[in-house]
Amino acid sequence: MAPKRKFKAKGARQILLENAVTVNFYCNIALGATVFNTVIAVVCYKSYGVGQFCVHFLISLIYTACYRITKSISRPTYSKHTQLLDPGIDLNMEGGVGEHIKDIVIMTSITQLLATISNYFWFLLLLLPARALWLLCKSILRAWLFQGAPEHTEQDEKKRKKMERKMKRHQ
Repeated sequence: MAPKRKFKAKGARQILLENAVTVNFYCNIALGATVFNTVIAVVCYKSYGVGQFCVHFLISLIYTACYRITKSISRPTYSKHTQLLDPGIDLNMEGGVGEHIKDIVIMTSITQLLATISNYFWFLLLLLPARALWLLCKSILRAWLFQGAPEHTEQDEKKRKKMERKMKRHQ
């Protein structure tokens, strides 16, 4: 097994600043993709149908949910004297919730940009629930289903022998 990499610890202020930059960056990505797709749809296609409106509404819900979740989990905690107590969850941490939310924003933005070429690219949004299911299976179900039998320790062996002696006395 490969040795685990040791990460350099970040200070609370650094996490706070990086979280603000990250939220801003991904918000700009979402806004840019939405504006680009809307302008192209209105200018090139001259008609904005009900289907496109529904997809844009779904996209807006996804972006809004991602934005609110990232803002919520990265919300800092201050003391009464405005001293930073907790910077919130690091959104740039590997394997964290922030990483998965950023992936959702990137996937949605790419889908939205590709949908300017063809409306069939909207089907790429179906990869989001598929990835969520895969992550669920990978992290929760696999660990639960494939966990090994508990190893017997010396203490468990002593308890078993003690129970056997008690059973023999009562017979």
